[in-house]
Amino acid sequence: MSKRKKKHKTEKNKKQSSEKQSEISSIFLTPKSYALFGGVPIERGALEQMENAMSLPVTLAGALMPDAHEGYGLPIGGVIATDNVVIPYAVGMDIGCRMTLSIFQTEPDFLGRYWDMLKRILIENTRFGTDEFEDHPNDPVLERSEFQEIKFLRKHHQTAVRQFGTSGRGNHFVEFGEVTITMDNNPLGIKPGKYLGILSHSGSRHFGYEIAKHYSKIAEDKLNLPANVRKLSWLELDSEEGQEYWKAMTLAGDYARANHHYIHQRLAQTIGIQPINIIENHHNFAWKEVWNGREVITHRKGATPAHQSAIGIIPGDMVSPAYIIQGKGNERSLNSASHGAGRAMSRNQARKTFTRQDLEKVLKQARVELLGGGLDEAPMAYKDINQVINAQQELIDIIGKFQPRIVRME
Repeated sequence: MSKRKKKHKTEKNKKQSSEKQSEISSIFLTPKSYALFGGVPIERGALEQMENAMSLPVTLAGALMPDAHEGYGLPIGGVIATDNVVIPYAVGMDIGCRMTLSIFQTEPDFLGRYWDMLKRILIENTRFGTDEFEDHPNDPVLERSEFQEIKFLRKHHQTAVRQFGTSGRGNHFVEFGEVTITMDNNPLGIKPGKYLGILSHSGSRHFGYEIAKHYSKIAEDKLNLPANVRKLSWLELDSEEGQEYWKAMTLAGDYARANHHYIHQRLAQTIGIQPINIIENHHNFAWKEVWNGREVITHRKGATPAHQSAIGIIPGDMVSPAYIIQGKGNERSLNSASHGAGRAMSRNQARKTFTRQDLEKVLKQARVELLGGGLDEAPMAYKDINQVINAQQELIDIIGKFQPRIVRME
């Protein structure tokens, strides 16, 4: 092919690409309104990301939780309902990131009497980041057919096997603490009073991260959206890629659930007691639900399902309480609540702002012992969980609290 013909073809492709970009841009709408639950400051970047999400032609409704802060694509704390499409970055990078709380009936002073033993058990029986168990645990989720049926997942199967039973870095944790049930005649069937608790926070590890990256790239290449909404690229559920992502996302969520169950069972067996109740919920996932009389795909990225009577956990920071909640089924919030206290400053800002001495002082005042952890997770880098909870009175009822005492992080 001559240079002149090559140049003409390149210019023609650029023109077609530009026309396609213009055509796609023209279908974006003025952002639809969404419910904002606040009283707690939300950074401008998170609000802009939510407005971008509400401008998508596939978005039907949305809500922003009071713990919201900027993320990739959809802000963390963002909830949107879409029409027959799934947006990988509106589910989140850590698919199936979730909370699990085991509640144990013990004598009132159990935690104080066996503090050193519980600390040793936590260190010996939990793994974080790249640290793995020498004898890799086994679970039926690791034998799921999707690992072979979906070609992309085959190369990540061994990573999922190696990391099973472990927790991620950053704000992920496993901790012992005091559960206080305050609601009379509560849906847990537990009498008001104090109990021992194990609380964990983690997701689908590197396996889920790779799923998010892979399918978001497919969606981005397929749609070629404008830069400000590129990370909100979607896959139609009727498409082969959309169905594949949905199966992979579901598998990652089930993997995360099984992972938490293993951690809790291992700790309970080592202590020699069994829980009287286990509470758990995802907060990075997509669900097929009914909104306004029609089926929608509800994406909760850093948001807790809060349907009528649904039970969940909303954690604070390493020294503040986690709240055990019951949803009220508020349609304005798309049956959702916050997933935590939410960051008040970035990780880098926290590292530059606080010293280890600052952190140790706060830990001592709260009577919390931290095993691991860094300044990026200092409690002062988070919003006040009590303010965040108070901003959600129309969304949730409080069943009780979990107060951290021995906290294990990377």
